[in-house]
Amino acid sequence: MQKWLMIIRAPFLPLSVVVAFLGTCIAWYDGYFHLGYALLAFLGILLAHISVDVLNEYFDYKSGIDLDTLKTPFSGGSGAIPSGLVTPKQALWLGILTFVAIIPIGVYFVLVKGWLLLPLLLVAALCIFLYTPLILKMGWPEWSPGLGLGALPVIGAYFVQTGEYNWPLMVAAVPSFILVHNLLLINEFPDVEADKKGGRRTLPIAIGKGGASRFFSAMTILVYLWIIGGVIACATPVYCLIALLTLPMAIKAIRGSMQYQDMSKLMPALASNVMVVLITQFLLGIGYILAKVL
Repeated sequence: MQKWLMIIRAPFLPLSVVVAFLGTCIAWYDGYFHLGYALLAFLGILLAHISVDVLNEYFDYKSGIDLDTLKTPFSGGSGAIPSGLVTPKQALWLGILTFVAIIPIGVYFVLVKGWLLLPLLLVAALCIFLYTPLILKMGWPEWSPGLGLGALPVIGAYFVQTGEYNWPLMVAAVPSFILVHNLLLINEFPDVEADKKGGRRTLPIAIGKGGASRFFSAMTILVYLWIIGGVIACATPVYCLIALLTLPMAIKAIRGSMQYQDMSKLMPALASNVMVVLITQFLLGIGYILAKVL
């Protein structure tokens, strides 16, 4: 069991919980909630997350990147394939099968809730299959997980409850896009040399670690400005300001990212950023709950 938990990168899967939770909370605030739909949507999001992570592990091993990376709790891959715990073939099949398992869930929701869900599902599928072999070579690949594991799951979890999209939802999904984008961005810092050898062009490679650090910092600040702006514009409930409680952790992550040369400072920054990503989205969901019940 331990080897399968390694290859699916289990410590990162709580991200699927919080994005599904946030999208469902927004729908509940708007007067829609079906427990079965919520659980099925979460399962689909979880399977998508596992699929992209496992396929990433497979392609990283085949390219040799995982043989050169510095292993940390946040970067460098799980090590399950290089250590021989899981074979490349097993990883490939696991990634494919978890993706295939999403298809009936998607078809069901399209039939029940409408064809407008289909474009979202197709974009998500492209993000899964093209991320490692293509998108990671484009110079700014972090948008893909920001979209596929951030904004789209929030939007999708809302749609399967309501059968519609709206502008307040889109506004509410932007912090998720930025947070997951930044999760990948700062976690790429320790892998720069290995990624270069593997032909990748992540932001820390394309614009340098210094530029990527400043970009990470600006985007992190934008999350909180966006939340405040959403409340001012009456697009999100005032109780969503509770998410600002993670600002001290975000500041710690920003400071650590600017000291990227020192791993003893960078590692705590990566840890703080993970907490920012998870807790901020969770608190946004709580904000919608509070706005509904108070």
